[in-house]
Amino acid sequence: MASINPYIHFNGNAEEAFSFYKSVFGSDFSSIVRFKDMNFDGAPNFEKEAEKIMHIALPIGKHSILMGSDTPEQLGKHNEMETRSKISVNAESKEEPTHIFNGLSKGGNVEMPLEDSPWGSYFGMFRDQFGIEWMIEYDPKRK
Repeated sequence: MASINPYIHFNGNAEEAFSFYKSVFGSDFSSIVRFKDMNFDGAPNFEKEAEKIMHIALPIGKHSILMGSDTPEQLGKHNEMETRSKISVNAESKEEPTHIFNGLSKGGNVEMPLEDSPWGSYFGMFRDQFGIEWMIEYDPKRK
């Protein structure tokens, strides 16, 4: 079966965001590549952004990887308040979403508090401090 792994872009603060995500999910980066590591013939000049993140990967759970990068300034900036895609996290126990929700929503804006939903799951939504939107859910029927 195929898997889906979100890839998110940042305006120069990918390392800060991923360090924050790492502190909540508790895993270690499986990959971190900086723009200065792109040293092949014909590579774009990212001298000003040499220490920024070209690619970073954080395993989450058994089969998921959250990946991301900084967008080089020469490609423009993202309007973080217009991103309406959400990353959905499905927890394996009723306790797990509380830890994830409270951790990731710190410094962000809660759109829907974590609580029992009308459709039978334990669910909440928020935008984190980096502008990324999340949905956290535990559905006891999905085991």
